[in-house]
Amino acid sequence: MRLRVEFTTEPFDLDEAPRHAVVAREVIQAAELEAVDVGPFGNTAEGRDDAVIAAVDALLRRSLEAGATRVSLQVNVIADGPRVPDAPEGTPEIAEDGR
Repeated sequence: MRLRVEFTTEPFDLDEAPRHAVVAREVIQAAELEAVDVGPFGNTAEGRDDAVIAAVDALLRRSLEAGATRVSLQVNVIADGPRVPDAPEGTPEIAEDGR
């Protein structure tokens, strides 16, 4: 199974990235994940379920230790096979025979 994680850490500082945000990004960039996209207001990454879950564990532990007062995250299942056109992200294709 493949997963996508999206996350932010707080408190925000628009002048300089807070330590907790830097730590969270370092965790995600060092993990065995793909499609890593880091930005000032949100971060995303994709990968195998075990890799994403391990990265989320490390992300929570290390960013809280580094001073985060809030971590918001969302994890979505990404379909392994082809998607149905115009189906929401993560919706698996269903064959005509219902499988």
